[in-house]
Amino acid sequence: MSSDDDLSRPRIEAAGQRSIAADQIGSAYTGDVLPAEALHTPRMVTAAPGTSNLPPAVLCLGREEELAWLRRILASRHEGAIAQSGTVHGLGGIGKSTLALRYAHRHRGDYALIWWINAASPDEIETSLTSLTHTLVPDWSASVGRVAQVAWAMQWLAWHPDWLLVYDNVDNPDHLAPYIGALHQGHHLATSRRTTGWPDGAHTLPLGDLDPNDATTLLCQLVFKETGPTFRQQTEARSLVTELGYFPLAIKQAGAYLVQNRGISLDAYRRRLDTKLAKAAHGIDGERTIARIWDITLHALDKADPLAVEVLYTAAWLAPADIPYSLLTPPGTDPDEIAEAIGTLAAYSMVTDTGTTVSVHRLVQSVLRTPQNAGGTVPLRHLQGRDRAERAVLHSLTPPPGQDTPTEQQWDNVTPHLVTLAATRPTAHHSASLATAYPSAAQRLHEQGHTVRTIPLLEATLAQCEQVLGDTHPHTLTSRNNLAYAYESAGDLGRAIPLLETTLAQREQVLGDTHPDTLSSRNNLASAYEATGDLRRAIPLLETTLAQREQVLGDTHPHTLTSRNNLANARQRTDAVQHGSAATSAPEAVLQKPSTAE
Repeated sequence: MSSDDDLSRPRIEAAGQRSIAADQIGSAYTGDVLPAEALHTPRMVTAAPGTSNLPPAVLCLGREEELAWLRRILASRHEGAIAQSGTVHGLGGIGKSTLALRYAHRHRGDYALIWWINAASPDEIETSLTSLTHTLVPDWSASVGRVAQVAWAMQWLAWHPDWLLVYDNVDNPDHLAPYIGALHQGHHLATSRRTTGWPDGAHTLPLGDLDPNDATTLLCQLVFKETGPTFRQQTEARSLVTELGYFPLAIKQAGAYLVQNRGISLDAYRRRLDTKLAKAAHGIDGERTIARIWDITLHALDKADPLAVEVLYTAAWLAPADIPYSLLTPPGTDPDEIAEAIGTLAAYSMVTDTGTTVSVHRLVQSVLRTPQNAGGTVPLRHLQGRDRAERAVLHSLTPPPGQDTPTEQQWDNVTPHLVTLAATRPTAHHSASLATAYPSAAQRLHEQGHTVRTIPLLEATLAQCEQVLGDTHPHTLTSRNNLAYAYESAGDLGRAIPLLETTLAQREQVLGDTHPDTLSSRNNLASAYEATGDLRRAIPLLETTLAQREQVLGDTHPHTLTSRNNLANARQRTDAVQHGSAATSAPEAVLQKPSTAE
């Protein structure tokens, strides 16, 4: 589908989540991104021995067979291994990241560099690569932009051998294709909840619950690490881990609670879990288990540090990894008090604390965002956390003194959190301020080639437009068009086409049959039909659009020329199908500039 927007609007050169990474790789090798004086720098720079950004090692018992499998696969010159979870119905908490971290620490001496990459989205992967550039060439990286930093990291990895990249929490296997496909000098190790979608021939490791003996030993080491357990305590530990389903995250959090509350025995804690089961009856096993543990921990945290509970509920609505302290520190709040609250949460194993950032397990976040799991102590506590998270994100977009708009770095820092807020938006929830921030973030991601990543932002934008402006307001129609395009970019024509059909019908009704936006909608719908191979419906729409553009815009207007080209392509594809020859590629599309509710 060709462009039918104003020529001043941004054009898509590559669509999809991995297009920008692929474009950067190409630029890195042709010299289109890096300045001439830096072209040879990646080859010349050597990482100091033991360079890594690994999180601290954590207690990990058992899994020896899995660790041996990883080493065997990686050391046998296979390009990569994927550590997956296939036994918790897609939920986290089974210990994938812990296993990968233990492998990385165990084999630090085997690699010249180990880099931990937050891989939940393409832009988070790029952020981790920029941090590699900052580490290896700090002075140069401070003088260039994000695109050049990513390109430099890619070149360095292409030139140097014996590194390990650990991609943690991969949401879509396709996100790794630009890296695994281009970088062959080291090892790639990924963790993911996804059990399908990996390339043919990829080596995958389904990860199940802990062995009962390993689960018991893990709990005892967490709770009795100084004295060792008695026989009775070992028996109680075995009963408790059985109740927890040998689920690693549940065992870790239960152990942290018992360490902080020495007066409560393992058996007493297990009995408390039984009383919480009815309150956490919804969800699958892993989520129910965490909900029961959380209910007990919540009461303890409320007594020990109520501010810690507020901080945790705020973090539940933000991106799970690397939440800066600043996002959890409201204006006017003492940063030291927030740091102490985070320390309390870390002591209970509710968060991972680096001293400047916080990470929260996705499963814990899911439980915290669910109102029935708050234990009835504060019915609206999860929504209060949402409100604090929204205000924190918007405050972080305050332009610097003397500027009218936020900096690119501010947008880069806050975009993952905006995406998470949009993706977790409660039903019928509306935020007037976010109604502006969502489409702005979506436009930036789109311009960077991450159009598919805009889907949660555009879904939230459309919902708010429908709620505030009505179903047929021009901003609502534009939002619906943009969401349809994002769906189409993701290959989800099943959701894109109904939206395009609705948008066309409403624009015909509200704007008229020959309004430029109506003509755009007709062209977009035709192209979506063409993408499904439905030329029978596509060609009449393209013919109508061409005739109306000739009438309204003139015979030589750029949009008229676009329509003529699109129709010719569709007819050529029809001829190719009829004669059994190769068809031409489908025309491309361009996202309309997002509009916001006024």
